[in-house]
Amino acid sequence: MSVSRQTPSVSRQTPSVEVIPVQGIGEVRPGDDVAALLSAALPSAATDRGALRDGDIVVVTSKIVSKAEGRVRSAPDRRQAIEDETERVVARRGDTVISQTRHGFVMAAAGVDASNTEPGTVLLLPEDPDASARHIRAGLGARAGARVGVIVSDTFGRPWRHGLTDVAIGAAGVRPLDDFRGRSDAYGNELSATVTALADEIAAAAELVKGKLDGVPAAIVRGLAHLVTDEDGPGVAPLVRPADEDLFRYGSRDVVFARRTIREFADRPVDPQAVRRAVAAGIAAPAPHHTTPWRFVLVESAETRVKLLDAMREAWIADLRGDGFGEESIARRVRRGDVLRNAPYLVVPCLVMEGSHTYRDERRNAAEREMFVVATGAGVENFLVQLAVEGLGSAWVSSTMFCRPVVREVLDLPGSWDPMGCVAVGHAAAPPRDRAPRDAADFILTR
Repeated sequence: MSVSRQTPSVSRQTPSVEVIPVQGIGEVRPGDDVAALLSAALPSAATDRGALRDGDIVVVTSKIVSKAEGRVRSAPDRRQAIEDETERVVARRGDTVISQTRHGFVMAAAGVDASNTEPGTVLLLPEDPDASARHIRAGLGARAGARVGVIVSDTFGRPWRHGLTDVAIGAAGVRPLDDFRGRSDAYGNELSATVTALADEIAAAAELVKGKLDGVPAAIVRGLAHLVTDEDGPGVAPLVRPADEDLFRYGSRDVVFARRTIREFADRPVDPQAVRRAVAAGIAAPAPHHTTPWRFVLVESAETRVKLLDAMREAWIADLRGDGFGEESIARRVRRGDVLRNAPYLVVPCLVMEGSHTYRDERRNAAEREMFVVATGAGVENFLVQLAVEGLGSAWVSSTMFCRPVVREVLDLPGSWDPMGCVAVGHAAAPPRDRAPRDAADFILTR
């Protein structure tokens, strides 16, 4: 197969790109040397086009790499395998799960695949696809004496488009991206966002001759020697968009479930703008009488944070002593507040009753306040969910509600502002614990 390709730079111009299938590899078993299998099959693959040449890029499907590396499980364990390979659930619909793997890839079923493997088994992605590519490259270089690049490919779906295509999940000796930002097009327009995924394009081109049912797990892409590097290079890391930069971090069905209580935070600063975006989500909550009952106090000063937490602790200790608790018990209880003290950022949501109605009886006045409390709770929940979308962990703690005068004094708040707990914000130091299973039917009463 030959594909004409014009390039924007004369120095890198190449007349054509050729994609050659590598046939005759056969079934791969755990412990097999993929480079040796490729080397044995390459002469017949190249035929009259010659042996492996300097500048060739060898694209290998991840399935044979996974088989050689023993990344095989029995099919009954598929659900558990998906769970084990999942770092974060992005979206879920029925049995279909879109997951982020520990590699950073967002893909269906965390890459766990039941195709092109023996019945009753499933394949996991290679443990470290970049390391696999480096190993294959070294083996091919030693056997063929050629300076080649290697790409390990896998099939991905794409948002908003039907059909699958192959992308690079591992690479060695191949430039993964071409950054056109700052250059000008033929009309003189400066390019500000164009970054071409070269390794993905090469993987997709190779798939045209590999196919899904033809038993051809590898291909040579020839004519792109300018993309082959002396060093192994960065692998596919530059291709993986960090979750914090992803505008579609979670599927809309799963965004609420992304909120988890985080009590251990990493030593990383919190982006104040991310918190402000979360506040914008908070104040989108419903409220009675077209009011705006939410206020969010952002405690960004380390000095203020310590002063606030110290004052709250003293108030708590005074209450516990008044309740008759001993000093040991008090110390144990007060340690529960460490989640706030260890968080890099605190937010104090407050309720204001401006715009509320006053009635002649306490029953309706109480209901009026409850309406505003519910609206404030909805605002806090929106805030917490958006923090999760921003990639931040959080924990809502009720403590400020038990010492409102102290909080108002330290934070210099109006007397009409009622602190409604405190939110610890930061980057999670570890994944949250699994939620205890709950059946929605247990919480529903139908009439």
